[in-house]
Amino acid sequence: MTGRVLAAGRRHSVGVRSDGTVVAVGVGGAGECRVSAWTDVVAVAAGAVHAARNTGRSHTVGLRSDGSVIATGWNADGQCAVSGWRGVVAVAAGWRTTVGVLADGRAVATGRAAEGQCDVSAWRDVRSVSCGDWHSVAVRVDGTVIAVGNNRRGQCEVDEWRGIISTAAGYTHTLGLRGDGHVVAAGDAPSGACGVERWRDVIQVDAGSHHSVAVTTAGRALAQGDNEFGQCEVDAWSGLVAVAAGSRHTLGLLADGTVVSTGEDSDGQCRVKSWTGIRIPI
Repeated sequence: MTGRVLAAGRRHSVGVRSDGTVVAVGVGGAGECRVSAWTDVVAVAAGAVHAARNTGRSHTVGLRSDGSVIATGWNADGQCAVSGWRGVVAVAAGWRTTVGVLADGRAVATGRAAEGQCDVSAWRDVRSVSCGDWHSVAVRVDGTVIAVGNNRRGQCEVDEWRGIISTAAGYTHTLGLRGDGHVVAAGDAPSGACGVERWRDVIQVDAGSHHSVAVTTAGRALAQGDNEFGQCEVDAWSGLVAVAAGSRHTLGLLADGTVVSTGEDSDGQCRVKSWTGIRIPI
C-alpha cells in the first residue's frame, strides 16, 4: 500500500500514528477532523482546497490496512461515499473529489466530476494518484503519467513525463518526482510554484495551492512559490522523512515521529507540536 502519513488541507492537518490511529487539528466544522475513532489506518488524504471566500470546508480520507476506505467531512458532492470500496492500495483527495487505486491497477473516483477530475475509469496499471482542486493525476507502473480534469493553466500537460515515481497536485500546478531525485512541474507559473528545476536528491514532494515542498535524501526541506504566510520558510528544518503542503501551510515529519509546521495558523492547522508517534513512511 502507498500513501501519505501526513496530510494538510485548507484549514486542517491530519497524521497517522504508528498504531494506526489518526490525529487532526484545525477547523472541523464540516466534520473533517472527526478521526479520533479511526483505527488500522495506514495512509490519509485531506481534500485540496484553494483559499477563497467561498472555500474552507474539506474532507479527510483514510486508507485501512485491509484495503477498505473511510472518509469524514464535507460530502456535498458525494466525495465521502467510499464505504463500499475494497482492495484499495492508495488514496488521494481533491476539493470535492476522492480517488483510489485498486490492487489490480485500476482507479475509482467519487465526488464532483464537472471538470472531468473523476474520469478515471479507463486508467490501467496505476501505481499512485494525487489530486489538485480540479484535476487528478496518476503514475503508471512504467513511470508515465496521466491527468484528467481542469487544464486552464496547463496542469494536466504531463503526457511527456518519463521515469516518474510519484506526483503531487496543487490548485493549478502538478509536480512529478523522477526516480533520479529530480523534479518536474507543469501548470501555474506566476506563483513560482513550478520553479523546481534545480531541485536534486528529492525523495518526496507535495503541492499546496500555490507552493511546492519537498524533502531530500539528507532530510532537508525545500520550498518554492507563494510565501505570503511563511509556508515556504522551511530552510531551518532538518532530520525530515516526509512533508505535506496545505493550502497555505506546510508540515514536516521528523524521524522521531514528531511534526513541525509553518505558514497560516489562523484556524489552528499548524498546532501539531503535541503530536508524537506519527508513522514513519517506509
